[in-house]
Amino acid sequence: MIVLEAVFWVALGALVWTHAAYPLAAALVARVRRRPVRAADATPTVDVIVAAFNEETVIERRLENLLALDYPPDRLEIVVTSDASEDRTDELVESFAARDPRVRLIRCRRGGKVAAQDRAVRETSGEIVAFSDANATWAPDTLAKLVRAFADPEVAYVCGRLELTDAAGSNREGVYWRFETWLRAQESALGSVTGGNGSVYAVRRSDYVEVDPRFGHDLSLPYLMVQNGRRAVYDPEALAFEAPTPEIETEYRRKVRMFEHCWLIVLRGKMLRRLPAGYLVEIVSHRHLRYGSGLLHLVVLGTNVALVALRAGLVYDVLLGCQLAFLVLAAVWRGLPRYYALVTWATVVSLWNYLRRGVPATWDPAEGTR
Repeated sequence: MIVLEAVFWVALGALVWTHAAYPLAAALVARVRRRPVRAADATPTVDVIVAAFNEETVIERRLENLLALDYPPDRLEIVVTSDASEDRTDELVESFAARDPRVRLIRCRRGGKVAAQDRAVRETSGEIVAFSDANATWAPDTLAKLVRAFADPEVAYVCGRLELTDAAGSNREGVYWRFETWLRAQESALGSVTGGNGSVYAVRRSDYVEVDPRFGHDLSLPYLMVQNGRRAVYDPEALAFEAPTPEIETEYRRKVRMFEHCWLIVLRGKMLRRLPAGYLVEIVSHRHLRYGSGLLHLVVLGTNVALVALRAGLVYDVLLGCQLAFLVLAAVWRGLPRYYALVTWATVVSLWNYLRRGVPATWDPAEGTR
Protein backbone atom coordinates (compact mmCIF):
# COMPACT_ATOMS: atom_id res chain seq x y z
CA MET A 1 0.00 0.00 0.00
CA ILE A 2 2.88 2.38 0.72
CA VAL A 3 4.11 2.02 -2.86
CA LEU A 4 0.61 2.72 -4.22
CA GLU A 5 0.30 5.81 -2.05
CA ALA A 6 3.71 7.08 -3.16
CA VAL A 7 2.87 6.59 -6.85
CA PHE A 8 -0.51 8.30 -6.36
CA TRP A 9 0.92 11.38 -4.67
CA VAL A 10 3.86 11.73 -7.06
CA ALA A 11 1.55 11.58 -10.10
CA LEU A 12 -0.94 13.98 -8.53
CA GLY A 13 1.87 16.33 -7.54
CA ALA A 14 3.23 16.29 -11.10
CA LEU A 15 -0.20 17.27 -12.43
CA VAL A 16 -0.57 20.09 -9.95
CA TRP A 17 2.93 21.30 -10.73
CA THR A 18 2.60 21.39 -14.53
CA HIS A 19 -0.87 22.96 -14.59
CA ALA A 20 -0.78 25.36 -11.64
CA ALA A 21 2.36 25.56 -9.52
CA TYR A 22 4.86 25.87 -12.37
CA PRO A 23 3.03 28.79 -14.08
CA LEU A 24 2.84 30.62 -10.75
CA ALA A 25 6.50 29.91 -9.99
CA ALA A 26 7.56 31.09 -13.45
CA ALA A 27 5.59 34.33 -13.02
CA LEU A 28 7.12 34.93 -9.59
CA VAL A 29 10.70 34.33 -10.72
CA ALA A 30 10.14 36.46 -13.84
CA ARG A 31 9.23 39.40 -11.61
CA VAL A 32 12.53 39.28 -9.72
CA ARG A 33 14.94 37.88 -12.34
CA ARG A 34 13.71 39.38 -15.61
CA ARG A 35 16.00 39.14 -18.63
CA PRO A 36 14.93 41.93 -20.99
CA VAL A 37 15.34 41.92 -24.75
CA ARG A 38 17.37 44.81 -26.17
CA ALA A 39 14.91 45.49 -28.99
CA ALA A 40 15.10 48.41 -31.42
CA ASP A 41 13.19 49.51 -34.49
CA ALA A 42 14.93 48.25 -37.63
CA THR A 43 14.06 47.04 -41.12
CA PRO A 44 16.25 44.05 -42.01
CA THR A 45 15.53 42.23 -45.26
CA VAL A 46 12.84 39.62 -44.61
CA ASP A 47 11.48 36.62 -46.47
CA VAL A 48 7.96 35.77 -45.25
CA ILE A 49 7.39 32.09 -45.98
CA VAL A 50 3.92 30.57 -46.15
CA ALA A 51 3.82 26.77 -46.46
CA ALA A 52 0.63 25.75 -48.27
CA PHE A 53 -1.16 22.55 -49.18
CA ASN A 54 -4.50 22.93 -50.96
CA GLU A 55 -5.18 26.44 -49.65
CA GLU A 56 -7.16 27.89 -52.57
CA THR A 57 -9.93 29.12 -50.25
CA VAL A 58 -7.60 31.36 -48.20
CA ILE A 59 -4.37 31.98 -50.12
CA GLU A 60 -5.57 35.12 -51.94
CA ARG A 61 -6.68 36.71 -48.68
CA ARG A 62 -3.35 35.75 -47.10
CA LEU A 63 -1.29 37.35 -49.86
CA GLU A 64 -3.39 40.51 -49.85
CA ASN A 65 -2.83 40.75 -46.08
CA LEU A 66 0.95 40.29 -46.36
CA LEU A 67 1.28 42.74 -49.27
CA ALA A 68 -0.49 45.38 -47.14
CA LEU A 69 1.98 45.13 -44.26
CA ASP A 70 3.52 48.36 -43.00
CA TYR A 71 7.06 47.35 -43.99
CA PRO A 72 9.40 48.78 -46.66
CA PRO A 73 8.49 47.00 -49.92
CA ASP A 74 12.12 46.77 -51.05
CA ARG A 75 13.01 44.91 -47.83
CA LEU A 76 10.29 42.26 -48.13
CA GLU A 77 9.77 39.10 -50.18
CA ILE A 78 6.72 36.84 -49.80
CA VAL A 79 7.26 33.19 -50.70
CA VAL A 80 4.50 30.61 -50.90
CA THR A 81 6.08 27.19 -50.76
CA SER A 82 3.47 24.78 -52.10
CA ASP A 83 3.67 21.21 -50.85
CA ALA A 84 2.45 19.77 -54.17
CA SER A 85 -0.97 21.40 -53.84
CA GLU A 86 -3.62 19.69 -55.95
CA ASP A 87 -6.13 22.54 -56.15
CA ARG A 88 -5.79 26.09 -57.55
CA THR A 89 -3.34 27.29 -54.88
CA ASP A 90 -0.36 27.48 -57.23
CA GLU A 91 -2.35 29.16 -59.99
CA LEU A 92 -3.62 31.84 -57.63
CA VAL A 93 -0.16 32.55 -56.22
CA GLU A 94 1.30 32.83 -59.72
CA SER A 95 -1.36 35.40 -60.63
CA PHE A 96 -0.22 37.52 -57.66
CA ALA A 97 3.44 37.02 -58.63
CA ALA A 98 2.71 38.30 -62.14
CA ARG A 99 1.38 41.57 -60.64
CA ASP A 100 3.81 42.09 -57.76
CA PRO A 101 7.53 41.15 -57.83
CA ARG A 102 7.53 40.68 -54.06
CA VAL A 103 5.50 37.45 -54.41
CA ARG A 104 7.09 34.17 -55.45
CA LEU A 105 5.90 30.58 -55.69
CA ILE A 106 8.10 27.59 -54.95
CA ARG A 107 6.45 24.30 -55.87
CA CYS A 108 7.75 21.29 -53.95
CA ARG A 109 7.24 17.57 -54.19
CA ARG A 110 4.92 16.32 -51.44
CA GLY A 111 7.13 16.10 -48.38
CA GLY A 112 5.36 17.94 -45.58
CA LYS A 113 5.35 21.39 -44.10
CA VAL A 114 8.85 21.42 -42.62
CA ALA A 115 10.45 20.12 -45.82
CA ALA A 116 8.65 22.84 -47.79
CA GLN A 117 9.83 25.48 -45.33
CA ASP A 118 13.41 24.21 -45.52
CA ARG A 119 13.44 24.49 -49.29
CA ALA A 120 12.08 28.04 -49.15
CA VAL A 121 14.81 29.04 -46.69
CA ARG A 122 17.47 27.54 -48.96
CA GLU A 123 16.14 29.47 -51.98
CA THR A 124 15.89 32.88 -50.31
CA SER A 125 18.47 35.30 -48.95
CA GLY A 126 16.86 37.75 -46.51
CA GLU A 127 18.53 38.43 -43.18
CA ILE A 128 15.40 37.21 -41.40
CA VAL A 129 13.07 34.36 -42.38
CA ALA A 130 9.54 34.77 -41.03
CA PHE A 131 6.86 32.09 -41.16
CA SER A 132 3.09 32.05 -41.11
CA ASP A 133 0.11 29.80 -41.83
CA ALA A 134 -2.00 30.24 -44.93
CA ASN A 135 -5.15 30.85 -42.89
CA ALA A 136 -3.64 33.46 -40.57
CA THR A 137 -4.04 37.24 -40.72
CA TRP A 138 -1.38 39.69 -39.49
CA ALA A 139 -1.93 43.16 -38.12
CA PRO A 140 -0.35 45.86 -40.35
CA ASP A 141 2.62 46.39 -37.98
CA THR A 142 3.16 42.72 -37.06
CA LEU A 143 6.27 42.18 -39.15
CA ALA A 144 7.87 45.39 -37.89
CA LYS A 145 7.15 44.29 -34.31
CA LEU A 146 8.38 40.77 -34.96
CA VAL A 147 11.83 41.73 -36.26
CA ARG A 148 12.72 44.42 -33.72
CA ALA A 149 13.97 41.86 -31.16
CA PHE A 150 16.72 40.83 -33.59
CA ALA A 151 18.49 44.07 -32.67
CA ASP A 152 19.54 42.04 -29.62
CA PRO A 153 22.48 39.90 -30.80
CA GLU A 154 21.51 37.10 -28.40
CA VAL A 155 18.08 36.61 -29.99
CA ALA A 156 17.76 33.95 -32.69
CA TYR A 157 14.00 33.26 -32.68
CA VAL A 158 10.93 35.42 -32.05
CA CYS A 159 7.30 34.34 -31.94
CA GLY A 160 4.36 36.69 -31.85
CA ARG A 161 0.94 36.41 -30.22
CA LEU A 162 -1.80 34.43 -31.88
CA GLU A 163 -5.31 35.57 -31.05
CA LEU A 164 -8.11 33.13 -31.79
CA THR A 165 -11.28 34.62 -33.20
CA ASP A 166 -14.47 33.53 -31.47
CA ALA A 167 -15.68 30.12 -32.53
CA ALA A 168 -19.37 29.69 -33.29
CA GLY A 169 -19.42 26.21 -31.76
CA SER A 170 -18.39 24.58 -28.50
CA ASN A 171 -14.60 24.74 -28.68
CA ARG A 172 -12.99 26.36 -25.62
CA GLU A 173 -9.48 26.56 -27.06
CA GLY A 174 -9.50 30.34 -26.69
CA VAL A 175 -9.63 30.12 -22.90
CA TYR A 176 -6.65 27.77 -22.80
CA TRP A 177 -4.75 29.80 -25.39
CA ARG A 178 -5.01 33.01 -23.39
CA PHE A 179 -3.46 31.20 -20.44
CA GLU A 180 -0.77 29.70 -22.67
CA THR A 181 0.24 33.06 -24.14
CA TRP A 182 0.44 34.55 -20.63
CA LEU A 183 2.77 31.71 -19.60
CA ARG A 184 4.82 32.21 -22.76
CA ALA A 185 5.39 35.82 -21.71
CA GLN A 186 6.70 34.67 -18.31
CA GLU A 187 9.10 32.20 -19.92
CA SER A 188 10.37 34.81 -22.36
CA ALA A 189 11.04 37.18 -19.46
CA LEU A 190 13.07 34.42 -17.81
CA GLY A 191 15.17 33.96 -20.94
CA SER A 192 13.51 31.83 -23.61
CA VAL A 193 10.12 30.33 -24.46
CA THR A 194 9.61 26.56 -24.60
CA GLY A 195 7.29 26.68 -27.62
CA GLY A 196 6.07 28.97 -30.36
CA ASN A 197 3.16 28.98 -32.79
CA GLY A 198 3.05 28.48 -36.52
CA SER A 199 1.03 31.61 -37.25
CA VAL A 200 3.69 34.22 -36.53
CA TYR A 201 7.39 33.59 -35.87
CA ALA A 202 10.76 34.50 -37.31
CA VAL A 203 14.34 33.23 -37.18
CA ARG A 204 17.62 34.92 -37.90
CA ARG A 205 18.84 33.24 -41.09
CA SER A 206 22.26 32.50 -39.62
CA ASP A 207 20.56 30.62 -36.76
CA TYR A 208 18.04 28.63 -38.80
CA VAL A 209 18.42 24.86 -38.47
CA GLU A 210 16.86 22.13 -40.56
CA VAL A 211 15.16 19.53 -38.39
CA ASP A 212 13.59 16.14 -39.00
CA PRO A 213 10.76 16.82 -41.52
CA ARG A 214 8.33 15.16 -39.11
CA PHE A 215 9.15 17.70 -36.39
CA GLY A 216 7.23 20.93 -36.14
CA HIS A 217 9.01 24.24 -35.75
CA ASP A 218 6.70 25.27 -32.89
CA LEU A 219 8.31 22.91 -30.39
CA SER A 220 11.68 22.12 -31.95
CA LEU A 221 13.16 25.51 -32.84
CA PRO A 222 13.00 27.21 -29.40
CA TYR A 223 14.93 24.54 -27.51
CA LEU A 224 17.41 24.09 -30.37
CA MET A 225 18.16 27.81 -30.22
CA VAL A 226 18.85 27.54 -26.49
CA GLN A 227 21.03 24.46 -27.01
CA ASN A 228 23.09 26.59 -29.40
CA GLY A 229 23.54 29.30 -26.79
CA ARG A 230 20.91 31.64 -28.24
CA ARG A 231 17.53 33.02 -27.09
CA ALA A 232 14.00 32.27 -28.29
CA VAL A 233 11.69 35.07 -27.19
CA TYR A 234 8.07 36.20 -27.38
CA ASP A 235 6.73 39.57 -28.53
CA PRO A 236 3.04 39.94 -27.57
CA GLU A 237 2.67 43.01 -29.79
CA ALA A 238 3.34 41.04 -33.00
CA LEU A 239 -0.26 39.95 -33.59
CA ALA A 240 -1.72 37.20 -35.76
CA PHE A 241 -5.33 36.06 -35.94
CA GLU A 242 -6.80 32.68 -36.83
CA ALA A 243 -10.14 30.94 -36.55
CA PRO A 244 -10.13 28.00 -34.13
CA THR A 245 -11.78 24.70 -34.91
CA PRO A 246 -15.50 25.14 -34.22
CA GLU A 247 -16.25 22.16 -31.98
CA ILE A 248 -14.49 20.49 -29.05
CA GLU A 249 -14.51 17.16 -30.85
CA THR A 250 -12.84 18.72 -33.90
CA GLU A 251 -10.23 20.28 -31.65
CA TYR A 252 -9.66 16.86 -30.09
CA ARG A 253 -8.79 15.40 -33.51
CA ARG A 254 -6.47 18.33 -34.24
CA LYS A 255 -4.75 17.88 -30.89
CA VAL A 256 -4.22 14.16 -31.53
CA ARG A 257 -2.41 14.95 -34.79
CA MET A 258 -0.39 17.74 -33.15
CA PHE A 259 0.59 15.70 -30.09
CA GLU A 260 1.86 12.86 -32.29
CA HIS A 261 4.57 15.22 -33.51
CA CYS A 262 5.17 16.48 -29.96
CA TRP A 263 5.74 12.93 -28.70
CA LEU A 264 8.19 12.31 -31.54
CA ILE A 265 10.22 15.36 -30.53
CA VAL A 266 10.02 14.56 -26.79
CA LEU A 267 11.16 10.96 -27.32
CA ARG A 268 13.56 11.41 -30.23
CA GLY A 269 14.49 15.07 -30.34
CA LYS A 270 17.20 15.08 -27.63
CA MET A 271 15.45 17.99 -25.93
CA LEU A 272 17.28 17.80 -22.61
CA ARG A 273 20.85 18.06 -23.86
CA ARG A 274 23.04 21.12 -23.24
CA LEU A 275 20.34 23.19 -21.54
CA PRO A 276 20.89 25.72 -18.73
CA ALA A 277 19.39 24.49 -15.46
CA GLY A 278 16.55 27.01 -15.42
CA TYR A 279 15.46 26.28 -18.98
CA LEU A 280 15.71 22.54 -18.30
CA VAL A 281 13.15 22.99 -15.51
CA GLU A 282 10.91 24.93 -17.92
CA ILE A 283 11.09 22.23 -20.61
CA VAL A 284 10.34 19.39 -18.20
CA SER A 285 7.58 21.32 -16.43
CA HIS A 286 5.82 22.89 -19.40
CA ARG A 287 6.42 20.32 -22.12
CA HIS A 288 7.26 16.85 -20.83
CA LEU A 289 4.85 16.82 -17.90
CA ARG A 290 2.14 18.65 -19.89
CA TYR A 291 2.26 16.11 -22.70
CA GLY A 292 2.30 13.36 -20.09
CA SER A 293 -0.85 14.69 -18.38
CA GLY A 294 -3.06 11.96 -19.78
CA LEU A 295 -0.78 9.22 -18.51
CA LEU A 296 -0.51 10.94 -15.12
CA HIS A 297 -4.30 11.15 -14.86
CA LEU A 298 -4.60 7.43 -15.64
CA VAL A 299 -2.04 6.65 -12.92
CA VAL A 300 -3.85 8.88 -10.41
CA LEU A 301 -7.23 7.30 -11.19
CA GLY A 302 -5.93 3.73 -11.22
CA THR A 303 -4.00 4.01 -7.96
CA ASN A 304 -6.89 5.89 -6.36
CA VAL A 305 -9.30 3.06 -7.21
CA ALA A 306 -6.85 0.52 -5.78
CA LEU A 307 -6.37 2.53 -2.58
CA VAL A 308 -10.12 2.86 -2.07
CA ALA A 309 -10.51 -0.86 -2.57
CA LEU A 310 -7.82 -1.40 0.07
CA ARG A 311 -9.62 1.00 2.43
CA ALA A 312 -6.61 3.30 2.65
CA GLY A 313 -8.54 6.18 4.21
CA LEU A 314 -11.21 8.83 3.80
CA VAL A 315 -8.98 11.20 1.82
CA TYR A 316 -8.76 8.66 -1.01
CA ASP A 317 -12.54 8.15 -1.01
CA VAL A 318 -13.04 11.91 -1.37
CA LEU A 319 -10.43 12.28 -4.11
CA LEU A 320 -11.89 9.39 -6.11
CA GLY A 321 -15.33 10.95 -5.75
CA CYS A 322 -13.95 14.23 -7.10
CA GLN A 323 -12.39 12.52 -10.11
CA LEU A 324 -15.56 10.62 -10.96
CA ALA A 325 -17.69 13.75 -10.54
CA PHE A 326 -15.41 15.62 -12.94
CA LEU A 327 -15.73 12.86 -15.54
CA VAL A 328 -19.51 12.92 -15.25
CA LEU A 329 -19.48 16.71 -15.64
CA ALA A 330 -17.28 16.43 -18.73
CA ALA A 331 -19.69 13.89 -20.21
CA VAL A 332 -22.82 16.00 -19.76
CA TRP A 333 -21.52 19.58 -20.26
CA ARG A 334 -19.89 20.78 -23.47
CA GLY A 335 -17.77 23.33 -21.64
CA LEU A 336 -14.29 23.56 -20.12
CA PRO A 337 -14.49 20.19 -18.29
CA ARG A 338 -15.13 18.35 -21.57
CA TYR A 339 -12.48 20.40 -23.35
CA TYR A 340 -9.91 19.52 -20.69
CA ALA A 341 -10.90 15.84 -20.63
CA LEU A 342 -10.71 15.43 -24.41
CA VAL A 343 -7.48 17.36 -24.87
CA THR A 344 -5.88 15.42 -22.02
CA TRP A 345 -7.07 12.13 -23.50
CA ALA A 346 -5.60 13.26 -26.83
CA THR A 347 -2.12 13.09 -25.27
CA VAL A 348 -2.68 9.37 -24.58
CA VAL A 349 -4.17 8.54 -27.97
CA SER A 350 -1.41 10.42 -29.78
CA LEU A 351 1.28 8.50 -27.87
CA TRP A 352 -0.39 5.22 -28.80
CA ASN A 353 -0.59 6.29 -32.45
CA TYR A 354 3.07 7.30 -32.46
CA LEU A 355 4.23 4.03 -30.91
CA ARG A 356 1.97 1.98 -33.20
CA ARG A 357 2.61 3.59 -36.60
CA GLY A 358 4.99 6.52 -36.27
CA VAL A 359 4.33 10.07 -37.44
CA PRO A 360 3.87 11.21 -41.05
CA ALA A 361 5.67 14.29 -42.35
CA THR A 362 2.74 15.44 -44.48
CA TRP A 363 -0.27 17.34 -43.14
CA ASP A 364 -3.75 18.53 -44.08
CA PRO A 365 -5.43 21.79 -43.07
CA ALA A 366 -7.30 21.53 -39.76
CA GLU A 367 -11.06 21.09 -40.07
CA GLY A 368 -13.13 24.24 -39.82
CA THR A 369 -10.23 26.73 -39.67
CA ARG A 370 -10.41 27.97 -43.29
